[in-house]
Amino acid sequence: MTSLMEPTLAAHALTAATDITTAALSGDEPDEVLPSVVQKAAELARADLGLVMVRADDGSVVVEAAYGSHPKDLRGLLLPADSVAGKVARGGETVVTDDFTVDPRTAPHVPGDLRRYGPFAAAPFGAGGRVLGSLVVYRTRGSEGFSPGTVEVLTAFAAQVGVVLALAEGANARHRVTLYQERERIARELHDVIVQRLYAAGMQLDRVRRRMRKRFAGTDAARLGEAIDQLDQTIEEIRATVHSLRSPAPEPEQAPRTDLAESARDEVRIAEELLGYPPTLELSGEFADIPAERADHIRAALREALSNVVRHSGASETRVSLQREANEVRLRVRDNGAGVPQGVATRGLRHLAERAESAGGKFYLNSSPSLGTLVAFDLPLEPDRRAS
Repeated sequence: MTSLMEPTLAAHALTAATDITTAALSGDEPDEVLPSVVQKAAELARADLGLVMVRADDGSVVVEAAYGSHPKDLRGLLLPADSVAGKVARGGETVVTDDFTVDPRTAPHVPGDLRRYGPFAAAPFGAGGRVLGSLVVYRTRGSEGFSPGTVEVLTAFAAQVGVVLALAEGANARHRVTLYQERERIARELHDVIVQRLYAAGMQLDRVRRRMRKRFAGTDAARLGEAIDQLDQTIEEIRATVHSLRSPAPEPEQAPRTDLAESARDEVRIAEELLGYPPTLELSGEFADIPAERADHIRAALREALSNVVRHSGASETRVSLQREANEVRLRVRDNGAGVPQGVATRGLRHLAERAESAGGKFYLNSSPSLGTLVAFDLPLEPDRRAS
């Protein structure tokens, strides 16, 4: 088939496409490039008005960008799926007419704001069989219609723009995934390494304070208590930072998984150093594929429960039970100590109750001087959206 493009017009189209490619692949969001797309299209077609119409899920098209001498802002103008622009956006061929207000193909869906125009051409833009929308140009009524060469240039330009926008969208998506993966890595390192070390340091300082209580002057004991409180506060701030690093994030096809059993062993090893004896750890079920967000809650609950044993119980025996059910994980931490002393601040236990409520789980505490303490923390494997 012989091309009808005029050499000068074809050269201008190539320059315009190059400009759009540079802008789209320089990191700009595709939506930010659309005004330039419609301006270039209108200039190439010597049109009085150009519109970029993007296809919605129901097949209708909405004006996302406009360029020309129209007195009103046409962005947001909606045309139905059975309009010509809608049909073109579904993958149809380019449509051209000398007067779209009387042409039977286009006349049924002429918005009042566009009745001042006559010559009309609409070309699909997209890539890989995925049509994103229509690139539409108009001239005022009574003007010369669009020549075949102009229509061919418009169609080729729309096709190339579609490819560029699809590439830009893919590049930006890959960049966002890389960014979120890096944020997740930093969050994981903060959570699993830094918080763990601060937690162990705080526990060790607390043991020193309790053992040396009578040897410390009042001001020294107070300073040590303040240092421990500051460590606790730092841990909470890091946890808040971890949460902010992980939110918002793109919806993955499958949530990241973590080995909760290994995390539990790490926490028990730390507690062993602080207690002077090894807590018993009982695992029941498969824990290698627990969603990371759920595993973080369980690990934090175990850490708080063991912290309570170290600080307050005076226990000689501690048992940790972690059970995987079909739809939830059940954590139990039992000790044979003196229970949670009355009048002692139990901020960590309050945090457990708040964590369970916010995550859609359940928290239970039973403590007495004769029976010791039982901490129960049950968490569904899927978040309860109503609890968030």
